[in-house]
Amino acid sequence: QVQLVESGGGLVQPGGSLRLSCVASGFTFSNYGLSWLRQAPGKGLEWVSSITSVGEATYPDSVRGRFTISRDNAKNTVYLQMNSLKPEDTAVYYCGQGRHRGQGTEVLVSS
Repeated sequence: QVQLVESGGGLVQPGGSLRLSCVASGFTFSNYGLSWLRQAPGKGLEWVSSITSVGEATYPDSVRGRFTISRDNAKNTVYLQMNSLKPEDTAVYYCGQGRHRGQGTEVLVSS
């Protein structure tokens, strides 16, 4: 079955950086696009980024220029490099593939 395991979250000061990782299993990783989503406290799920099977990335305006999604097909891993973090980036971040999601990793941006 599809499994997605996120890691890399934590506490960071505004303006700082974090890199999230998501290790996938249970499907042919290189054939599929993946996404990152987030859910801030008390809010709904928000799309953060997607990457196609051939590495084409897309972002919403809220993170474009600050976040970078990438993938390593040899490691079945998708990454989210987050720079210039803001308090409003505080959320649980999830890796997604189709209807599947991981358990999430928490990011707290605070001084």
